[in-house]
Amino acid sequence: MPHLDVAVLGCWHVHARDYARSASEHPGTALVAVWDRDTALGHPLAQELGVEPADDLDALLAREDVDAVTVTTETTAHADVIGRALAAGKHVFTEKLLAPTVAECEALVAQAADAGLALVVSLPRLSHGYALAVRETIAAGGLGRLTHARVRLSHDGAVHGRGDGRPGGWLPERFFDPGPAVGGALTDLGCHPLYLTQLFLGEDPRTVRAVYGHVTGRAVEDHAVVTLGYEDGRIGVVEAGFVSDDAFTIEVRGTEGSVHYSQDGARLQLRRPGGAVEDLAVPDDAPDPFAQWVAHAADGTRATENLHRAVELTRLVERSNAAAQEGGAR
Repeated sequence: MPHLDVAVLGCWHVHARDYARSASEHPGTALVAVWDRDTALGHPLAQELGVEPADDLDALLAREDVDAVTVTTETTAHADVIGRALAAGKHVFTEKLLAPTVAECEALVAQAADAGLALVVSLPRLSHGYALAVRETIAAGGLGRLTHARVRLSHDGAVHGRGDGRPGGWLPERFFDPGPAVGGALTDLGCHPLYLTQLFLGEDPRTVRAVYGHVTGRAVEDHAVVTLGYEDGRIGVVEAGFVSDDAFTIEVRGTEGSVHYSQDGARLQLRRPGGAVEDLAVPDDAPDPFAQWVAHAADGTRATENLHRAVELTRLVERSNAAAQEGGAR
C-alpha cells in the first residue's frame, strides 16, 4: 500500500485529535504537521502529537511531503479549505458536514473527481455492525412493510464538565457560535441519527418538520427533534441533544416486526407481533471511514456511496434548519 503523509487542517472541531491519531496509527499513513489559523489551537495539538506546527496554509499545501489532509476546521470554512487542498493535489478526509450547503458539497465532489483525488466524509456509524445488521434485516424483508424509525443520540456536553472545573459543559463554547458552527445539536451530533434514518427509511422524505430547544439559552439549539414524512406513510423521528446523559438507541418498525438497538449492552433484538423476541447477532464493524479513505487513495478509486450520502445529509440538514426557523415543514 502506498504511504500517505498527512497534515491536520484545523483544530476547531473536537474530533481533530481523533483523526490526527488515526493518521499516526494507521499503517498506511503518518502524521507530519498540524495547522490552524488560530495558533492557540494548532500549536498545542502539534506539540502533543510530536509534529511540527504550520502557520501558513498555502505553504503547507505546497509541500511535496504532504500527500493528504484531514479537515477539522469550523464547518463554514470547509468549502474553502477543502477546495484549496484539492486544488493543491491533496487527498482529503473531512469531518461532517462536508459543507454547509448542497451546492458547495456538489462542487467539492466534482472537484475531487476531476482531480482524481480521494475525498471521504466521516460518517462512522454507517460502518458499525448494528447498522449493517439492521439494514440487512430490512433488506431481507424481515420487518414487512416499514412504518416507522426512531434514532436518538445525545450527551451532556452543554451542561456538565468532565472533572475539569469548566462551568458550561465539556463542549467548547465555539460549538455554540452560530457563525462558524452553522447550527447546534442537530447540525453536529444530529448528523449521525439523520444519516442512519436515511439509511433505513430513504434519503428523500416528502416533509421535514423540526423543533429546536434552547435549554441553556445559547444562540444555537442544544437539543432537537426532527420528523420525516415519506410518500408511502413511513415516519422517521430523529432526536439529538447536548443536554442529557449519553444515549444511543435505534428502533425500526414494520408491519411484521421491529428491531431495537441500544448502546447499553450493545444488544440488538428482533420483536415479532405477539411478543416473540429474538436476539440478533451484531457483526463486526466494517472498515471505518478513515480506513476507507486510505484505501481509496491507494487504489485510485472514488468513495461514491460515502459522497452521495454526505451530500444527501447536508440536504436534510438544510431542510431541518429551514423548518425550525420557519416553524413549519420543508
